[in-house]
Amino acid sequence: MKFRKKTVRDIEVVGKTVLVRVDYNVPMKDGEIVEDMRIRGSLPTLNYLLGQGCKKLILISHLGRPDGEVKNEFSLAPVAQRLAKLLANKDVRFCSECTGEAVRRAVADMPNGGVLMLENLRFSPEEEANSEEFADAIISATGAEVFVQDGFAVIHRAHASTDAIARKLPAVAGFLVEEEVSKLEAATADPEHPVLVIIGGAKVEDKQPLIDKFLPIADKIAVGGKIAADGYTNDNEKVYVAEDFSMDENGAKLDIGPRSIEAITKMINEAKTVIWNGVVGLTEDERFAYGSQQLATVMGHNPGLTIVGGGDTAGFVEGMLKDDANADLKFSLVSTGGGASLELLCGKKLPGLEALMDA
Repeated sequence: MKFRKKTVRDIEVVGKTVLVRVDYNVPMKDGEIVEDMRIRGSLPTLNYLLGQGCKKLILISHLGRPDGEVKNEFSLAPVAQRLAKLLANKDVRFCSECTGEAVRRAVADMPNGGVLMLENLRFSPEEEANSEEFADAIISATGAEVFVQDGFAVIHRAHASTDAIARKLPAVAGFLVEEEVSKLEAATADPEHPVLVIIGGAKVEDKQPLIDKFLPIADKIAVGGKIAADGYTNDNEKVYVAEDFSMDENGAKLDIGPRSIEAITKMINEAKTVIWNGVVGLTEDERFAYGSQQLATVMGHNPGLTIVGGGDTAGFVEGMLKDDANADLKFSLVSTGGGASLELLCGKKLPGLEALMDA
């Protein structure tokens, strides 16, 4: 399925200042980055732009929910330091503002071929308000001539850095956005059958639209997690709901049980397309991560199209992949975007994608 928006391949960047919206909303603990999957996911686009001879590369992102206020615990400074290590032999700098004279000076002081990370966009309330003035201020301060959207996890939001800026500059997709959108749309448009959708998580109101969307498409839908534990039912013969559970000492159902694992494992092995959204147990507690571990392991050996979506699910699988014992597990896509992947799978339009130039 052809990607319907222009990408970095379709635009001239030689000698230009390029503004890139990345998603560096990484988990932090005590000022340290816990997981850098989203930073690493942006590297192909950044390396391509630098390799194509862009003059200066300016990166913008948010981190956490500072609610429009400057809060040191949400500063992107540690992220810039990690990026500098990952972009070996590149001049990577950080500016503690995202608009104004400090940004102008930082850009002017950059060497050609350098990278500048600006401070957390959400320190300003204008970002989430999709302010035209804020977008203009970022463009003016950076001198940006081209905009690249590579923050897949935020393109379902109509914010200044996803919508307003994209309407003011030549705007194209980066490789991460292209890959995620292409694979997710392929899973709904023309998937290879049998198609299996695994649904977990806690909120049935979040996942029912996905179930409804895939009922005409999927051959099987398997429901686990807290949704199943809380008694979810569906009369459609395509839908399997976990039938047994592992419980804690108080009788709380916190993971799917052996019969359910066996049933869903059989479905995964028979499927040519597998989409998984939502862990099937309380994975923060190792005692109740077994079901999700087993499903991930079987799915990682399936040679078909295998997509892991949802923030918790992707983070869980990424954690497993760090273990050398799981080096043989392969997935077609471990999505960086929870809400974005869910909305795209449900057929909703994503403002940050729609704002890009058509191919």
